[in-house]
Amino acid sequence: MPSFSDVAPRFSNQADAIHWLRDRRINEVECIIPDMNGIMRGKIVPREDFIRIIDAGVRLPEFVFFQAVTGDSAVESKIVNPLDRDVRCVPDLATLRLVPWYDEPTAQVICDCHFADGRLVDFAPRSVLRRVTELYAGHGIRPVVAPEVEFYLTGQNDDPDLPLEVPIGLSGRKESGSQAYGIEHANDYDHVVNQMYDYCEASRIEIATMAHEAGPAQLEMNFRHGDPIELADQTFLFKRTARLAARKFGMVATFMAMPHQEMPGSATHIHQSVVRLADGRNIFADPDGTDTDKLGHYIGGLQRYVPKSMSLFCPNVNSYRRIRLESDAPINVHWGRDNRTCGLRVPDSGPESRRVENRVIGADSNPYIAMATTLACGLIGLEDEVSPDEAVTVDAKTLGVTLPVHLSDALTELGECERLKAVLGERFVEAYIDVKQLELRLYNRVISSWEREYLLLNV
Repeated sequence: MPSFSDVAPRFSNQADAIHWLRDRRINEVECIIPDMNGIMRGKIVPREDFIRIIDAGVRLPEFVFFQAVTGDSAVESKIVNPLDRDVRCVPDLATLRLVPWYDEPTAQVICDCHFADGRLVDFAPRSVLRRVTELYAGHGIRPVVAPEVEFYLTGQNDDPDLPLEVPIGLSGRKESGSQAYGIEHANDYDHVVNQMYDYCEASRIEIATMAHEAGPAQLEMNFRHGDPIELADQTFLFKRTARLAARKFGMVATFMAMPHQEMPGSATHIHQSVVRLADGRNIFADPDGTDTDKLGHYIGGLQRYVPKSMSLFCPNVNSYRRIRLESDAPINVHWGRDNRTCGLRVPDSGPESRRVENRVIGADSNPYIAMATTLACGLIGLEDEVSPDEAVTVDAKTLGVTLPVHLSDALTELGECERLKAVLGERFVEAYIDVKQLELRLYNRVISSWEREYLLLNV
């Protein structure tokens, strides 16, 4: 496999990017953006046409950010321009990469979206994350993140009324039971995982470690720590990469929070620390390893605002099937040291790597929105010097549910939180709520198999 520098260098100028495109005989470039749900939207542009529009960008209608996961649009939103105007999607050449699964040489690039007057589209998820990181910079600090993403491999499923099935691995059998961190059970899917690794290496997605999680054919990929926008980009691209690698072997890679009824859910855990711009020192610990007040304030911000921002971390109706007492997922925002039963965990770490892990976030979250929101909660804690509760030294699951347990409740809490709106942007929050309310209305039209099973003849 060629090195990163051969297949996916980070370009600092247009001339190098253009030379790379022509030298590698790239035929087409996929210009992509994440919508509210983290679904890829965009256009596919021939190479020479792409070179001509690098500065101006490709045009997409504004409504793409108001599309529900079903494809329906929240056209009644007050944020939607009634003229259905275009936005300009300008390639961020630092994200230019190969698409490794095509026969014909193809590249992909993530775009930043601008209005006609040059302003960033304030309700675009990547813009929201950029806004939050700039707020950190205004305080002379920089956030550092490391996401851990869980997902399931399943058999192919053509009938949405039927439960998903565990896929057959290299052993020729379906895995059963709970085999967290099982090496041989992870090896059963080596052919799929190795394909993921190859695709990731070819497209500059840097995976640090992989582990088998508690569910059958449930895996976790851990990313190296770094800049939030870069890591959100990698997570965004990884989801598609995993799906395409699994498809090659007749499987499905799903990032649903709860794809199986009686099995553990899938999360995105985000480790986060903050360093000073002046010297790169971690503000959460003194050199002797003592926690600083800023670590407490950051945790305090997460404790106060994570419940209010649950709809951003757990964005779908299915997400809340994971937040339940009998699940491995956290049900509250207590914090503890190296305590995985807590929603907020401070891992055992030295002063340079002192960090907080947000364990509430679902695997189905939009990585840009999830990262922007968890960093926003922590930043508010720093700005307002919010005091945290005492650290928990018992099983936090015994302390009760304090998180919203349904999307509708979570959206209400978000809509009433002016402090979060001020950091994330009021127009973004309103647009997001409009999209999710549309999805709720569409969901409520569906009669489930449970209703037919137990209500048809009994009520």
